[in-house]
Amino acid sequence: MTRYRKKLSAAFVRTVEQPGLYWDEHGLILRVKPAGYKQWIQRLFIHGKRRELGLGSLRLVTLAQARERAIANRRLARSGGNPLASRRHSVPTFQQAAAKVYAMYRPNWRSDHHAAQWKGSLRSYVYPKLGRMRVDGIRTADVMAVLSPIWNTRQATARRVRQRIGTVMKWAIAQGYRMDNPAGESLGAALPKQGGIQRHFKALPYGEVAGAIQTVRQSGAAVTVKLGFEFLVLTACRSGEMRGARWAEIDLEAGVWTVPPERMKHQREHRVPLSAGARRILAEARRIDRSSDLVFPTPAGGPLPDRDLSTLLRELGIGAVPHGFRSSFRDWAGERTDAPHAVMEAALSHVVRNQVEAAYARSDLFERRRVLMEQWAVYLGAVRKPAAA
Repeated sequence: MTRYRKKLSAAFVRTVEQPGLYWDEHGLILRVKPAGYKQWIQRLFIHGKRRELGLGSLRLVTLAQARERAIANRRLARSGGNPLASRRHSVPTFQQAAAKVYAMYRPNWRSDHHAAQWKGSLRSYVYPKLGRMRVDGIRTADVMAVLSPIWNTRQATARRVRQRIGTVMKWAIAQGYRMDNPAGESLGAALPKQGGIQRHFKALPYGEVAGAIQTVRQSGAAVTVKLGFEFLVLTACRSGEMRGARWAEIDLEAGVWTVPPERMKHQREHRVPLSAGARRILAEARRIDRSSDLVFPTPAGGPLPDRDLSTLLRELGIGAVPHGFRSSFRDWAGERTDAPHAVMEAALSHVVRNQVEAAYARSDLFERRRVLMEQWAVYLGAVRKPAAA
């Protein structure tokens, strides 16, 4: 790694991109990593031994602030003190750090359910082992001890737990409490590859979807739950998008439901063409409740809980989860229509992963999707009639 020994300027610090170590004074160094991450470190002799202190990320600590910290550390070291020891008194535990990270990220999370999962997974799997440990003392082996019991048995949970530990550790690095991420690449190399068959959302064959709608219609569930379920199937949307749907997003005359970016998985506005069947569902929902701004509210006026639809399907013996009906739609579209792949993917609001394809995906193919969603509604109606005979 290239080393540069020249007093730094704020403009240089802001614009430098070449990886290397850039000296200032009093042992202060700007470290620029190949990925572009910039970090302050300080090299000092403490009690006769050279030590390296992390002073924080450039995103959080300015050049002036880094110099102040470096001068204070050097004075303390020259007087016989130990900057490392004095800092240890203020280093948070993992649980304290996680609370700060949660408070920082929570305003950007769309779902209360996700927030509860984030806290719950740390409470269940991480805090018993790492909760009281200071963030500067956690090693890769400690993170391994958390993940090993669940890595092969609860694979998706284990991956999420690792990612959340890593988020807290990255915060600790940015604050200058440590230099590395014990949940990062070294841990990935140590953990075994997760094997087994990938588990997909339980879904019905598309030929059974109309029957499922009929079963839900005839059940004793709340009317808004039944309407919400049918709307979810007809629009091939995600459960959270349906449960949070508001009348302000609906244009019945134009037959368009515009879901704002903050309620979409990929943070992009999504226009949903409303088939005649979907519009009939909305008209019925409007007749039932004109007081709420939610399309499918609970009796108390809030959004339908995530578990209500899943519980209903399970109790009715329908072998699918709400999200699985998106798969049913996709299978039907692929096998029973001539819709291009791009139209089917756009109907599911999937992100185009291939960069070349994405460069040409400048349209949301709305009118072509409108035709496809109308065909889906007609298909479900056509299948339902013989089943009811």
